[in-house]
Amino acid sequence: MDIRQDIKNIAIIAHVDHGKTTLVDAMLRQSGVFRENEAIIERVMDSNDLEKERGITILSKNTSVHYNGIKINIVDTPGHADFGGEVERVLKMVEGVLLLVDAFEGAMPQTRFVLKKALQLNLKPIVVVNKIDRAEARPDEVVDEIIELFIELGADDDQLEFPVVYASSREGFAVCDLYGERKDLKPLFDVIIDKVPSPKGDMNGTLQMLVSNIDYDDYVGRIAIGRIERGSVKLGQQVIICKKEGQQFNAKVTKLYSYEGLKRVEANEARLGEIVALSGVGDVTIGDTICEVGASDPLPFVAIDEPTLSMTFSVNNSPLAGTEGTFITSRHLRDRLFKELDTNLSMRVEETDSADSFLVSGRGELHLSILIETMRRQGYEFQVSKPTVINKEIDGKNMEPMEYLMIDVPEEFMGVVMEKLGQRKSEMVNMTSANLGYMRLEFKIPARGLIGYRSELMTDTKGNGIMNHVFHSYEPYKGEITTRQRGSMIAWEAGDAVQYGLFNAQERGTLFINPGTKVYEGMIVGENARSEDLVVNICKKKHITNMRASGTDESLRLTPPVVFSLEQSLEFIAEDELVEMTPKSIRLRKRNLNNDMRAKGRK
Repeated sequence: MDIRQDIKNIAIIAHVDHGKTTLVDAMLRQSGVFRENEAIIERVMDSNDLEKERGITILSKNTSVHYNGIKINIVDTPGHADFGGEVERVLKMVEGVLLLVDAFEGAMPQTRFVLKKALQLNLKPIVVVNKIDRAEARPDEVVDEIIELFIELGADDDQLEFPVVYASSREGFAVCDLYGERKDLKPLFDVIIDKVPSPKGDMNGTLQMLVSNIDYDDYVGRIAIGRIERGSVKLGQQVIICKKEGQQFNAKVTKLYSYEGLKRVEANEARLGEIVALSGVGDVTIGDTICEVGASDPLPFVAIDEPTLSMTFSVNNSPLAGTEGTFITSRHLRDRLFKELDTNLSMRVEETDSADSFLVSGRGELHLSILIETMRRQGYEFQVSKPTVINKEIDGKNMEPMEYLMIDVPEEFMGVVMEKLGQRKSEMVNMTSANLGYMRLEFKIPARGLIGYRSELMTDTKGNGIMNHVFHSYEPYKGEITTRQRGSMIAWEAGDAVQYGLFNAQERGTLFINPGTKVYEGMIVGENARSEDLVVNICKKKHITNMRASGTDESLRLTPPVVFSLEQSLEFIAEDELVEMTPKSIRLRKRNLNNDMRAKGRK
């Protein structure tokens, strides 16, 4: 058994917003990756537009730093449970994990999820208590919470002896003792070198590399990323690709890259334990094994958790279809959705009875909405249905996915939160006092009970509620849940919305559009104050008379409309409604646009 003492492979795992990507920034900066005069952007690892806008990590990414002659390969992972598939597969590339925990918030639902996966793979954990410079930080209590979490998840004695480092990613320091000198990240680097096991294996054996990620380059095509588990790989080498389904085919390594800082650097050879990228390997996918010719030896891949939520993607058939998008046919939509499966492991796409519709399943609302937003920006025009939960039949019983929900709210709003969650079939598990007058409420709740709840929580708590959830288990079906209490206001005819028509409609509910907006029959233009749907004529103009009343039109004052984000639109719509997506607009509509046909259907 050979040991590579000059390499350490680690993944940084944590709940969202606990500072993973900021810590990677500081590690890169202090290890000399950037020139002194180089302009450095914040959260440099969050490289795509959606990540920058939302301030979250969506895709796992690799980088590396050098410290005291040792190369440390770092994998930055997403913090949202919806992107858990990204975390699960990259954990196969590393020997140790930095579990980052906020010194104020403590262990959160996603902390539990990622730690459970790391312990199952027997990885060495290093706990980093981050943001200790916050005024309300409580590092000692947080360490106690983490120990309890380790015990609850069944950690063995060796895993329980985890080292603790206290840090501030933003200020760029780490200490092993809370009262030590706060200077730089050297203590963190030292702990990584000392505690994370080095890669082990047969350096002189035949090549064996598990593909854990896929990238694409316009010039060299598909790029396979993974760690060499055994032997070595050379530029120009003939290899055999062992698919996880059992098929095999030959390929040639035309480009070989290793990671140096943020760049992929061309290399001639890579050996055991290194994280590398190869091109020229054809139709390779995540979970395949790259082996030496004549020595095919596939590796088992980590089981990715199943999706819990699905929605129907279909071709846009509204009267305004094709006016704003570039890719509008069912062929375009099908090709794009099936291409997503190459890199998005926890997603499923299925054909339906209709050639124009596809059933897409994912880990949660955010997982699916990121795909929708990405496609929309790429020029696709399509429509999506309300998300529905995927139930399972276990031992003849109808079982539904349950979520573990954690809500932090000021004490004054506890009553209304518990009442609303009770209506959604939740079950309270724990209630503790957090700092600064906040209470932490923990529930088990059906996943379908959370659809549309986030905006309701914001309204009920006047914007003070903080909500986090993660998949818990499957339990017997809990019964019907009533979520939306109000109906929609629907346009009567096609045309441009007029101020006079909107003024008359706003007395009946809340508007979603401005004057001048193009509308069509069956388009949702607002929310009715009552539970039934209401058809309104917002294109109606004021009748002209031969009497002049100066300033009458100016006196029609409209309340500013409510403009929904993509997630809010998906939460708002009912079963018989759709969200129409185009590169320029997000519109809500009825599935059946004809007002008379809908009226007949209700009778």
